Amino acid sequence: MSGDPRIERVVTSGVFELDGGSWEVDNNIWLVGNDAEVVIVDAAHDEQAITEAVGGRRVVAVVCTHGHNDHVTVAPQLGERLDTPVLLHPADRELWEMTHPGREFRSVEDGERIAVAGTDLEVLHTPGHSPGSVCLHLPEAKALFSGDTLFSGGPGATGRSFSSFPTIISSIKERLFALPDDTRVHTGHGDGTTIGIEAPHLAEWIARGH
Repeated sequence: MSGDPRIERVVTSGVFELDGGSWEVDNNIWLVGNDAEVVIVDAAHDEQAITEAVGGRRVVAVVCTHGHNDHVTVAPQLGERLDTPVLLHPADRELWEMTHPGREFRSVEDGERIAVAGTDLEVLHTPGHSPGSVCLHLPEAKALFSGDTLFSGGPGATGRSFSSFPTIISSIKERLFALPDDTRVHTGHGDGTTIGIEAPHLAEWIARGH
């Protein structure tokens, strides 16, 4: 292996579908690793764009931050094409089955560590946006991959099935805001932020509600 762990972003576009509605969305897919190997964070919409970004490197795993269709769209295909496991928290199995009925994934649990490029991504179970939402923390790079749990300006949406506003607030307060202020938050959609920027606004979010 060569080089320090680095973070690369791929943006893909498609449709998020839930509760009978559909919305056009742009998703961030994150590649974490080096010249030899990477972990793929989320599997949104476009298999070719993701595999081109991988560029022949060994893929340790495809980690899905949660089971909504726009984050697992091409997960089984990537797993097969790149000969790598697809990881998802088992609490999101029902959501996964909506997109990939009968297809399997490997369960990932809170506290699990995923080794890549000489370091570890730590799995943080952060339910609320969905029951099985997870974030990935890379302390060495002062980085957090937050999926749809935390965005610039507030928590992820909780107005649809399988979600809970009090739960996501608890996850953010207890798990994410315990991280250092200079932790860079790489989100599932849109621009990133830092823990230090977002933490002072928790009371506002609670007052605002979902």
